[in-house]
Amino acid sequence: MTSDEPTGALQIVHLTITRDTRGDGHTIDITPDLQSAIRESGIRDGVAVLFVLGSTAALTTMEFEPGLVSDLQRTFEQIAPANAAYAHEARWGDDNGHAHVCASLLGPSLTIPVVHGQATLGTWQQVVLIDFDTRPRQRRVAVQIMGR
Repeated sequence: MTSDEPTGALQIVHLTITRDTRGDGHTIDITPDLQSAIRESGIRDGVAVLFVLGSTAALTTMEFEPGLVSDLQRTFEQIAPANAAYAHEARWGDDNGHAHVCASLLGPSLTIPVVHGQATLGTWQQVVLIDFDTRPRQRRVAVQIMGR
């Protein structure tokens, strides 16, 4: 394990990534947006925290390629089928109970180390936003980058 001596004051930078989505499991690679935000922040070493606003979208990392995107969508359809009966839908008269369940299972946030001005990700690992809702939306991902 190595450790660098901290230099300079701790910085905290807040940014927002905004993306239009189609819903229904639309999966978007936001890695370039994150890397751009880190560069813009000027922080070389620290941590980036991402949080999607909304209860029917989620964040994760994956190898962003069409086959795996399809596999993930099919898996979520098996876990929480869109055409199943949901108490949420009965209560509110809407059609997105499955979207809430999927987003809750995956989660709204990620924490990623920032080293030498870059998000620390594996070779085939991208940061993705998944919109499970039943209609197009404009999604916002709050990004807080902390470090030196």
